[in-house]
Amino acid sequence: MSLATRLGFTADPVFLIDGSAFFYRGYHAFRDIARSDGFPTSALFMIFRLLFKLVKEQHPRHLVFFLDGRGPSFRSKIYTDYKANREAMPEPLARQVEPLLDGLRLFGARVIVPEDAEADDGIASLAARFRDRLPVVIVGADKDLKQCLDERVVLYDPSGKAEKLTTKAEFTAESGIEPASWPDLQALVGDTSDNIPGVPGIGIKTALGILRDHPTLEDVRDNLPDLKATVRKKIEPAIEDVFTYRELTRLRTDLLPEVSLADTALTPPDAEGLRAFLESYEFRTLARDIPGLSSLAPTESKRETAASRRLSLFDDPPAGNAATPASDPAPKPVPAGELPDLAGRRVALVPVAAGFTLSLGPDEIVTDAAPAALAPLLAKADRVAVPSVKEMLAMDAAFAALPLSLWFDLGLAAYLLDPEQRNYGFPRLRDSLFADPTVDASAVSPDDTARAAALLAEVYTARLDTAGLTDLVERLELPLIPVLLDMERAGIGVDLRSLAAFGAEVATDLTRLEKELHTLAGHPFNPRSSQQLGEILFTEMGLTPKGKTPGGAASTSQDALERLAGSNPLVDRILEFRKLEKLRSTYLDPLPKLADADGRIHTTLNNMATATGRLSSSNPNLQNIPIRGPLGRRMRECFVAGPGKTLVAADYSQIELRVLAHLSGEPALLSAFAAGADIHARTASLLFDKPEAEIGPDERRQAKTINFGLLYGMGPQKLSRDLGIKLDAAKAFIAKYFERLSGLSAFYDNIVESAKTQGYVTTLAGRRRLLPDIESKNSQLASQARRQAINTVVQGGAADIIKMAMLAAHKDADLKRAGAVMVLQIHDELLLETPMDTADAAGKRLSDLMCGVIKLAVPLVVDWGTGHTWGQAH
Repeated sequence: MSLATRLGFTADPVFLIDGSAFFYRGYHAFRDIARSDGFPTSALFMIFRLLFKLVKEQHPRHLVFFLDGRGPSFRSKIYTDYKANREAMPEPLARQVEPLLDGLRLFGARVIVPEDAEADDGIASLAARFRDRLPVVIVGADKDLKQCLDERVVLYDPSGKAEKLTTKAEFTAESGIEPASWPDLQALVGDTSDNIPGVPGIGIKTALGILRDHPTLEDVRDNLPDLKATVRKKIEPAIEDVFTYRELTRLRTDLLPEVSLADTALTPPDAEGLRAFLESYEFRTLARDIPGLSSLAPTESKRETAASRRLSLFDDPPAGNAATPASDPAPKPVPAGELPDLAGRRVALVPVAAGFTLSLGPDEIVTDAAPAALAPLLAKADRVAVPSVKEMLAMDAAFAALPLSLWFDLGLAAYLLDPEQRNYGFPRLRDSLFADPTVDASAVSPDDTARAAALLAEVYTARLDTAGLTDLVERLELPLIPVLLDMERAGIGVDLRSLAAFGAEVATDLTRLEKELHTLAGHPFNPRSSQQLGEILFTEMGLTPKGKTPGGAASTSQDALERLAGSNPLVDRILEFRKLEKLRSTYLDPLPKLADADGRIHTTLNNMATATGRLSSSNPNLQNIPIRGPLGRRMRECFVAGPGKTLVAADYSQIELRVLAHLSGEPALLSAFAAGADIHARTASLLFDKPEAEIGPDERRQAKTINFGLLYGMGPQKLSRDLGIKLDAAKAFIAKYFERLSGLSAFYDNIVESAKTQGYVTTLAGRRRLLPDIESKNSQLASQARRQAINTVVQGGAADIIKMAMLAAHKDADLKRAGAVMVLQIHDELLLETPMDTADAAGKRLSDLMCGVIKLAVPLVVDWGTGHTWGQAH
């Protein structure tokens, strides 16, 4: 049913679209959508999907698409900080502006860009002018548009899962104020997104209460004595400012006098041109929805003559569908014995509240079969696609009996195809079907589960094959899942007494440091408060900030303070305080609470959390436990073997530099590793033109810093800070490094050029990382992409090797006979727990396995040790 019918409009409404808002929303909602050549298309897809939906469901005769004008609006002249916190339009979004305008022209929509104003001002102006002649539907979600609401003006957002329709009556009933008071409300409360301060301490609830009694700011100002004393105390000092803030939130209604109602008519689209446009951006599903014949489809209307016509890009819905049928009752779950034969079939299986839902082609079946009864049936299938294999195996031991090759992991596939997303849960993956213009999801309902999973499996299977990722799934990533589960179940022991003692020492040190900080500052303050710290450092002490927050304030982030290190004793003490505070809050306090009855910690190992392929862990995050320096050694002493057991720690020696040597073919690195030389001393010898035997500790430290730093994209600024040298010296250091190790310079350049050509880089095992910003005109984005390219190739290669080693250790018969159990993987290290009498044999065997999982141009070297505590073993 159209909005006009639902709202009882007696004439066709004018649709005014806040195009800029949906343009940005599409960019952020579908950032992974791009044409096959890498051209970003997320915002374009959002806009044309919205327009097609409007035309299909509303059959508009009048439609205007608004975009914000370029440059500052009149509001910036009123208040210079207006939207000062907004970043410039992201380049991937800016690249879509011209195509958007081309597509809108082909679509037949009038586009208006108000001069010296914003899209909302143009919308408000036309809504105020036309509402007495025709109803107005504002298509948008910006809260400022609420002030336009009227008996014949509604606010409509059809872009989400559930449409949002707001009328004046609903707004007034909910808020207790009139739409005209909305700018007054915003002036009191403020708007962080537009950098409008508002009145400190006045929230939405308080402001609504004020405006219900005093509808305008003028009324508030004239009746200040009537307000509560606490409220008056907040508003009175800011009363003049809030009038300025209101001018920022109040929309103009006097713009576009030259635009007539006739100018808003939606003209017939260029159907063939639009089809070609959509296909050129690979919006194939949308392109199929354009009829090949006339764009004008006659429709009957009680409000129109028989000769009148409405514009439509879609066939009209069948007659007789106006009434909504009653919802079908939930299907009764099918028991295991009544399920169809699954032999040789591709099955999709999703856990649901009632048990499981299965897809066998067009049908979806809900079953309450127990895993023990369901697993033997699934074992006969050709493939079983599930949202998460790890969750299925953890759910019930019966599923572990299925051959691993039978499973298809949707989350894992999505991760390998696009490792930047961070969310591979089934709800997001299902939603992605309907947001992906390259997938025809017309046969799947948004409410489907198993059918959606089945379609995802077909889509991902083809994409994995095209991307050359199938082998990575089958040989490395899927087999790793039961390994991770076994490690999680085993856990690692902690010594609660050692943790308590260490925690007490750290608490004492924090108390001492806090007193020192108060003395250095000249008065007490909360060192955990960024605001108070910033006031002391940058206002009271006059230090120059080394960065800003998104809101424009001087930054006290870790990176910003590290750049100030050495400039003031308070900064150095704060950094020391933060290091101890992080150790206390992240590990020393939480770990005892997370230990089970046997004193063991069971972390969750995540194999879909990093773009380079490295594992991460959570609850608790053991991957970030400090392992170097006195604090690291003390922390490792808190992790212990169980009764009668010993820990075996095996650590790859300089694995990333060895991967770098293998991939780059740099002669200096190859010869150093082949000879078993000290790689950092050898590098220092090249940099300082001295024999290796004469290299001192400080020179070796400098070489080590640059060896690892340049591998991770360290620039001269950071190198100068880390080495305590001047910027020019750091630049000269880097230049000499690449001059003496020219193979590395060529290797890094080749990686970047390959990324530009292909749009991605790959690791030793074939893992891919997309790099859409590698040729960005934004130098910051391009530089970041270059660093990511190099880091992914080298660090990702090391991650591949660690995973290979985990698989080898997990299935090794000798380690099984020795009773060795893998309990932790952290950085480049594997940790086993073994009976005391087999520890040395297990350590030697583990070392041999780790050294032999892959053949590189340089030898892999593993350092290993044993001990009751992790510190002793390491």
